[in-house]
Amino acid sequence: MVATINTIAFQGVDVRPVDVQVQISSGLPAFNIVGLPDKAVAESKERVRAALHALGIALPPKRLTVNLAPADVNKEGSHYDLPIALGLLAAMDVLPKDEMTQYVVLGELALDAGIRAVAGVLPAAIHAAKHDYSLICPDACGGEAAWAGEDLPIIAPKNLLQLINHIKGTQMLGRPEGKIIDDVVMRRADLADVKGQETAKRALEIAAAGGHNMLMVGPPGSGKSMLASCLPSILPPLTPREALEVSMIHSLSGTLGEGGLMKTRPYRDPHHSASLPALIGGGHKVKPGEISLAHQGILFLDELPEFSRATLESLRQPLETGETLVARANNHVTYPARFQLIAAMNPCRCGYLGNPDSECTKAPRCGLDYQAKLSGPLLDRIDIQVDVPAVSVADLNKEKAESSANVAARISRARDIQAARYKHMDQPISVNAHASGDELETVMMLSDPAKALLNKAAERMKFSARTYYRLIRVCRTIADLDGDCEEILENHVAESLSYRKISLN
Repeated sequence: MVATINTIAFQGVDVRPVDVQVQISSGLPAFNIVGLPDKAVAESKERVRAALHALGIALPPKRLTVNLAPADVNKEGSHYDLPIALGLLAAMDVLPKDEMTQYVVLGELALDAGIRAVAGVLPAAIHAAKHDYSLICPDACGGEAAWAGEDLPIIAPKNLLQLINHIKGTQMLGRPEGKIIDDVVMRRADLADVKGQETAKRALEIAAAGGHNMLMVGPPGSGKSMLASCLPSILPPLTPREALEVSMIHSLSGTLGEGGLMKTRPYRDPHHSASLPALIGGGHKVKPGEISLAHQGILFLDELPEFSRATLESLRQPLETGETLVARANNHVTYPARFQLIAAMNPCRCGYLGNPDSECTKAPRCGLDYQAKLSGPLLDRIDIQVDVPAVSVADLNKEKAESSANVAARISRARDIQAARYKHMDQPISVNAHASGDELETVMMLSDPAKALLNKAAERMKFSARTYYRLIRVCRTIADLDGDCEEILENHVAESLSYRKISLN
């Protein structure tokens, strides 16, 4: 007799159903797991044996075979422990076989029969709700599973004994409540603490309102990193749909530590030594990279030219498409990556090129070599490029400037205007930066003086077609910040042009 338990395998953010088939047959004592298990799955038999022993349950001295079907799909991770244990208990008639087919099960077993947290519970719960299953998951992950739907039955035990007692009806476990992860660290950086840099703060406000990519160039200590850290404090919170998308990715990566739903937009700032797989995604198990962990949030790259050339060039496609494809010989995985790129760099390697107060002793070669690490196609995808000069002593002694709360209110109004503008599109978007060419022609009308100024600048500065349309998107955002202006005016174009060309020499 074969006992079957439902579980899942992950391919990116997609979930594939897996049947854990357990058979106890006559023969020499053995415990075999087949179906392309990785090292973690192959070792689960020892964890399962120890967990059952902790409950006083001994495996029969027979041939135990566990098949993970379909057998041609790689099985990775420790979440197969619990379904294997339940399959064995069902095959031994400790648990009812028919009833166990109602559940999708995942969880890692400790040697004392505790059930430890695993990655990917939220997408597994969504899969279970979609196919009318119940869910069995670790207690630590119950808070995130609850967001898959109010009608989804969830059992979230702390240990294997609680689960057995619940299924037998001797101990009833309540449904876990949904949790919200509130990242208080993101709220500590406030624009009021930034001294001076009014131009850069205005550029940051425009970038936040329209979801535009931004590059800041300035000497060391001018406040570039501090400005970037203030961005989460002026962005609106995630919408319910966005929160679910972001939480699914972080659940798969195992970074949803508190077992809840994310509320604030992610802020990722990898070191410039990060490898290409770390940034884009990949590795042995094809995990999401930093750009996917920054989905619907901010990716801050400090010291931009210090990243490897191949790593920077790999950003070009995700910046255009909003997703990343990790291609391997035996696997192709797509992760969402709709992030806002905020980058910072010095004008040269020493950092003082063009600074009247500190001399760059190797100019202009120092700056030319440093700037050459950034390709034209990559810079072309950065909508706002702004100089961040050194802060004067007079600026340091000024009173606190406008707070993030006031700026966030203006950004919220501008985003409401954008949401209303695009809600009738075939694929609704929320910010101007994501508008396609057809949508630009439909909703972004320029006044005659504004169009004349933009065309004149494009001819003189040799803008590409991509740059031209990105400028229009920035103009539309500036107009939205001014109020619900139907037309883009000449002053909107003039301001957007001032953020396009940076002074690197």
